Amino acid sequence: MRRGRPSDERLMRAVARGDAEALAELYDRHAPWLFLRLKRRCSDQGLIEEVAQDTFLGVWRDAERYERGNVGGWIWTIAVRRLIDAQRARSARPEQASEAIDTARTTPSAEQHALGGVEHGELGAALHSLSPELRDVVRVTIIDGMSMAEAAAALGIPEGTVKTRARRARALLREALA
Repeated sequence: MRRGRPSDERLMRAVARGDAEALAELYDRHAPWLFLRLKRRCSDQGLIEEVAQDTFLGVWRDAERYERGNVGGWIWTIAVRRLIDAQRARSARPEQASEAIDTARTTPSAEQHALGGVEHGELGAALHSLSPELRDVVRVTIIDGMSMAEAAAALGIPEGTVKTRARRARALLREALA
């Protein structure tokens, strides 16, 4: 880390105290990768921009809830939840969405199509049969695409525990789907 450049953790503490400049610095650091990761999950640029804005609004509002760990992982967790909520809201009112948005821009990405199948069918049933701890690890590592270190930070558990739970979840899923 360069001298004079505050860490993400220090910026989060400043945001929790209401420092808008600290939020702007966090945005400058994290928005570029956030947009790229959201783009891999959604083909609607307008929705991506809305989710990113809502994510940083969530960071501003909930900064005091941030505990120690990887700030990027925490921001990504907020973003994924906001994206899922936004996609559910749009699918709940398809007639309004189809009138307001060009259908070519809202064609689901291959990842959206695959993730939609996760909630239903055999895979969904197998996931729901896992304990909440194992399901959380599957969600953040596989569905949200976090690294083991990011998942550990987001879940507030050691990285070794994430690896152990991921290995156990894979074995149980393999068994359930066989």
